[in-house]
Amino acid sequence: MEIAITGATGQLGQLVVSKLKEKISAKDIVAVVRSSAKAAGLGVEVREADYNSPEALSAALNGIDALLLISSSEVGQRFVQHSNVIEAAKNAAVKQIVYTSLLHADTSALSLADEHRATEALLRSSGIPHTILRNGWYTENYTGSIGGALAGGAFIGSAGEGKIASAARADFAEAAVAVLTSEGHAGKTYELAGDEAYTLNDLAAEISRQTGKNIPYKNLPEADYAGALTGFGLPEDLSHAIAGWDKAASQGALFNDERQLSKLIGRPTTSLSAVVAEALKA
Repeated sequence: MEIAITGATGQLGQLVVSKLKEKISAKDIVAVVRSSAKAAGLGVEVREADYNSPEALSAALNGIDALLLISSSEVGQRFVQHSNVIEAAKNAAVKQIVYTSLLHADTSALSLADEHRATEALLRSSGIPHTILRNGWYTENYTGSIGGALAGGAFIGSAGEGKIASAARADFAEAAVAVLTSEGHAGKTYELAGDEAYTLNDLAAEISRQTGKNIPYKNLPEADYAGALTGFGLPEDLSHAIAGWDKAASQGALFNDERQLSKLIGRPTTSLSAVVAEALKA
C-alpha cells in the first residue's frame, strides 16, 4: 500500500514521515511537497505539487492508496487548496484520506475553524472513505515563546484561566501514523488533545521551576496582547489572530478531556514539563 503525505517538509509532515518509516517500508511512502529540494533528506520518494496546482496534484497522487492531507498553512486560502487536493485524490482513485482538522471544528470559536468545517463537509460529500483528526493545539505553539518570556521577565497572553489540553507535535504525528497503518478508522472523527490540561499560569510556573527564574504570567486584554505582538515585529493581522485564539482559549476552545489521542497512540501524551525542557535545550 502506498501512502502519500502532503506538506511533508513542514514541521508535522517531517515527523509523520519519520514515524511512518518505523512502521512501513520507505519504498511505500511518498512525500508530496512544493519544493523537492527541501525534501532531499526525507529518505522517501518525493513528488512535487503545490496545493494551488490541480494538475500537478493529480499526477502526484497517481497510484496512491492512502493520503494524509495535512492542512495548508495559508490561512484564508485553505479551503480552495484543500478542495484541489480532494479533487485530485478523486481523479487519482485514492482509496482513503486522513485529514488534520481542528479540535471541536464543528463548534469551535477559533477563527481557524471555518475553513476546517468547510473541508470536513467537502470530505463527507467526496465519496472517498476518510478519517478526520481534529488536532488540538501543539504545546510548541506556546513553548516557542519561552525565549521572549525569559528576555522580558514575564509570559504574556490573553488566555486567562482557560484550560489548554495541548500535546506535543510528535504526539499528533504518531496519531496520524496509527490511523494510516491500522484498520477501523474510516468514517471516524477523533478529537485529539493532551491528557493534561494547564493554564498559562501553570506554564509560566513550569518555566520558572525549570529555569530557576521568576517568570510570572501576565494576562492582557486581547487588544493589548495583539498590540504587544505587533510591537515584537509580528504582522498586524497575525498578531490579532493570535490574540483572538488566546481569547477563545480563555473560553474553553482548547480544552478536551476525552483522551482520544493517548488511546490512539497507546501511551500517555507528552507532558508539559517534557516539552518545556525540550524548548529550553534549543
